[in-house]
Amino acid sequence: MEKQILALQIAHILGEEYPRNWVLNVIEIPKQESHGDLAFPCFPLAKTLRKNPNLIAEEIAQQIKHPVFHKVKPMGGYVNVFLDQTFVANHMLQQIFQDPAAYGSHEFGKGKSIVLDMSAPNIAKPFSMGHLRSTVIGNALANLAKKCGYETVKINYIGDYGTQFGKLLAAYLKWGNEEQLKENPIQELTRVYVEFHKAAEVDPSLIEEGRSWFKKLEDNDEEAVTLWKWFKDVSLSEFEKIYDLLGIEFDLTRGEAYYNNKMEGTIGLLKEKGLLEESEGAQIIRLDEEGLPPCLIRKSNGTTIYATRDLTAAIDRQRTYNFEEVLYVVGQEQTLHFQQVKQVLKKAGFQWAENLKHISFGMMLQDGKKMSTRQGKTVLLEQALEEAIKQAAKNIEEKNPYLEDRHTVAQQVGVGAVIFHDLKHDRRNDVEFSLEEMLTFEGHTAPYLQYAHARTTSLLEKGNFNPEEAVTSIQSESAWPVIKTLRLFPEIIEKAFKEYDPSKMAKHLLELAKNFNRFYAHTKIIGSDESQELLTLIYAVKLQLKEGLSLLGIEAPDHM
Repeated sequence: MEKQILALQIAHILGEEYPRNWVLNVIEIPKQESHGDLAFPCFPLAKTLRKNPNLIAEEIAQQIKHPVFHKVKPMGGYVNVFLDQTFVANHMLQQIFQDPAAYGSHEFGKGKSIVLDMSAPNIAKPFSMGHLRSTVIGNALANLAKKCGYETVKINYIGDYGTQFGKLLAAYLKWGNEEQLKENPIQELTRVYVEFHKAAEVDPSLIEEGRSWFKKLEDNDEEAVTLWKWFKDVSLSEFEKIYDLLGIEFDLTRGEAYYNNKMEGTIGLLKEKGLLEESEGAQIIRLDEEGLPPCLIRKSNGTTIYATRDLTAAIDRQRTYNFEEVLYVVGQEQTLHFQQVKQVLKKAGFQWAENLKHISFGMMLQDGKKMSTRQGKTVLLEQALEEAIKQAAKNIEEKNPYLEDRHTVAQQVGVGAVIFHDLKHDRRNDVEFSLEEMLTFEGHTAPYLQYAHARTTSLLEKGNFNPEEAVTSIQSESAWPVIKTLRLFPEIIEKAFKEYDPSKMAKHLLELAKNFNRFYAHTKIIGSDESQELLTLIYAVKLQLKEGLSLLGIEAPDHM
């Protein structure tokens, strides 16, 4: 609120050349508390106004007036604003307690829908730590979108089609063991897949054999389809165990194969538009004008590829959901693919293609190297989650052996640790897999936040706090760092969504927990003269920690 008020006043002072949104984007939060709570740099105005930034700052500072501003001071080319702490605190608490569940919500997405293409593990392969990224980033973005008013459709677009499944069929028929497949399906399918690629290094003809089996699958060969369906069913059953642990549900689970009988319609449409060209027996669409290599639509042997299916899926989703945006939460190595898909759709005349957005992310590394199922080098997500829960249970046993429902809390803490370890990083960066770092109960971790939340619960219980008796006025100066952080929640939600960056929420929660812990360590709360005011503030911290963690897909236990 305060930033908007300041931006509106400065825009009015500067005139039409500097609209409110421009001013809003320029306003900063000073790093040093002595420089106030908000700052507007005047350096960008110097050339246009032909004045020294210091003079501009002085002229602007003299004209800014509002009850929310305690003091406005020009400092080194900046307009530095000190907020009225009591005014801000009281206004914020009134907003929170008017409707606690709605605090931080926005309505700019109302009446619009967003489709999220996320998770998308490949059948017959283990659900590795690498797939965790798409799953938890996509889930957090869906939660943030809902908080901004959007209807969301989370689609788990299973990888169940393509040449690699021809290789898998060939591999199973050569080296597979039916009993082992029934006993431990993913492990057995992974074994033969790895065996295939090792053997193909010695005998390259195996690659062609794999392509031949995929052609059989596309042609509905009975043996190929029966085996493929079996592989798919056992894989989805195994994946469901992971999603249950993570607490993630989808609106639709659909494989690439769903579009097998719909791709001819897409190819026909592209042909009608005059976009298809023959090239060495294959069908392509040239994207020279867009500065991209040609997009392969059909191979010379008649099989389709990933791009053909994604083009078909995009057209189908627009017809079904009339989306505002489609967010493809897929690794950055697929950047070229999504650029091609988007440009092909635009060339075909689909204006909505501009709203297809690739939400790329870095790799999950192990010892600094990319994980690879093909080479047998991967960390299984289920094992990581189970180990995290086991370690959390051990910590609870040591520190609080009489805790009720220890198993549930251990699961909340262990799973939360794994999710937060991913989401605290900027999604575009690579993440080093480190079970030890995930499970640290101090520092930048989910257990640290969950413990802060449990501490608020403990304080509220000791103080016999009743939310219906909340006091929405507070005078305590020591609470100001907590109040300043709490009031940023709506802004953080909007930024995290619009920039598709859940790490902004993760970092906000860490800052809130840090400020709360400092406040708690240096302030007498229970039995003080202002006990009810301070407990009201602590309840607001509890609400925001819980809601913020929930937006990231993490639970917040009341006791740890």
